[in-house]
Amino acid sequence: MPRIISVTNQKGGVGKTTTAVNMASAFAATGRRTLLIDLDPQGNATTGSGISKNDVAYGLYDLIINHVPLASCVLKPDACGYELIPGNGDTTAAEIQLLSEPDRQHQLKKALVDHPYEMIVIDCPPSLNMMTINALVASHGVVIPVQCEFFALEGLADLLETIDDVRETFNPSLAIDGVLRTMYDPRSSLTSEVSRQIRTYFDKKMFTTVIPRNVRLAEAPSHGLPAIQYDRKSRGAISYLALAGEYFRKVAV
Repeated sequence: MPRIISVTNQKGGVGKTTTAVNMASAFAATGRRTLLIDLDPQGNATTGSGISKNDVAYGLYDLIINHVPLASCVLKPDACGYELIPGNGDTTAAEIQLLSEPDRQHQLKKALVDHPYEMIVIDCPPSLNMMTINALVASHGVVIPVQCEFFALEGLADLLETIDDVRETFNPSLAIDGVLRTMYDPRSSLTSEVSRQIRTYFDKKMFTTVIPRNVRLAEAPSHGLPAIQYDRKSRGAISYLALAGEYFRKVAV
């Protein structure tokens, strides 16, 4: 069954875009046709896929505001493995225009009706705005990256409340697929403490796979590639490939 996943955490700097890009790449590496949607006005997932965010014919704005067909908005970045709906500063305008729409929460879901993909990964903006609501309404599951540092759980209560609200109001089947620990350093006592806190709050929702601090993982976006294409043997790439395997076992896609 096809699955749509929102990667979200309104706290910045937790590896959200890195996770969205590399999960999409890892899913594609398993032979599943995969789409990455860049819902963040910063367009980092677009740039990290080797696409100039200011030089696209159609993007996220056109998809949900101008109702341009999905196929016309999709790009196929070289070497990434997945397909992409790019995002840029126009997404901010889309956010504003959605506020005046009577069915504003469902515009992304409507745009994805009858899509041809086995996996869709949505890189959400670092805020609980209308674009994030659209992503959650359109999704089957949520992956929450959490940085293994101080204030790791800061703001998560608001995110969980938003997920509950969307589930109760618009999307009763929305599930938390898992909480992913990022920037993981097994030598750090702080990492151990944060892991304990996450397990206390999320229990079996915490992925066993962790994403380490890794130079190659940090370098990859500047080359317009996911880590799996940039250096498949790096610790970061191996971790995201392992995450994809755990995801399919955990969620049974």
